[in-house]
Amino acid sequence: MNDDVRNIALGVIAAGVSAALGWVARTYLWRRRLRRKQAFFGLPDHAESLLVVNRNAGGPELSVMRHDVFALLELSALIKDCNAHARVVAHDAAQQGFGERTEFCLGGPASNRRMEAHLSSLLPGVRMNAEAATGPEVGAIRIGGEEYRMDGGRSEYVLLARLTADGGPDTRPVFLFCGQRAITNQAATRYLARHHERLARKYGGGSFVLLLKVVNSQAYGPDVVELVADVTRAARTPLPEPAPSTAE
Repeated sequence: MNDDVRNIALGVIAAGVSAALGWVARTYLWRRRLRRKQAFFGLPDHAESLLVVNRNAGGPELSVMRHDVFALLELSALIKDCNAHARVVAHDAAQQGFGERTEFCLGGPASNRRMEAHLSSLLPGVRMNAEAATGPEVGAIRIGGEEYRMDGGRSEYVLLARLTADGGPDTRPVFLFCGQRAITNQAATRYLARHHERLARKYGGGSFVLLLKVVNSQAYGPDVVELVADVTRAARTPLPEPAPSTAE
């Protein structure tokens, strides 16, 4: 074997080794990224999760708003990326605790009884006006001493929360998407899909409650979202009981 042939052979071998090492490195990084994503969402391989759907407020029991359907599609893609499975459950049929399976709960308390129960038990510092039919109080969100009112199509708010029970490392989280309109629910799911890596780095496997603002949805749809504040502490601190009225 002359020098030219030997150099060519060594070059081919070096290229093969480099390609193999590159493939191994990329596979390792991809798997590490996948494991971090699975840990954040509580979705190991082949795990089952719950998609708790609301109803169209004031409409038939099984009617779901178009933007809520889009939100479910966003979540389904996240779940599939984690090599997990999703089961869709109606809000009034999910009569179970949480922690055994990851849960994604969608919609405000007016259209989702499950969300109403979660706000009451997990976020006692949050109130959402589900009684007003018209006027500025429609869908107003109160967190601690602050109130956030909706200006339809221009300025709307949604809570995005990841909450865990104190049940050990295998406890699965529940994700809440509680918005003033269906389009804000979709905006929150899209925000989670885009920023889950940053949220995982910041909060790890812990709980958080974020208040998001959807800007000019009538022009930009669910795409322009601003982070207003991390309201975890205020949302988890019970609101003071109203002072009892005294008869004169």
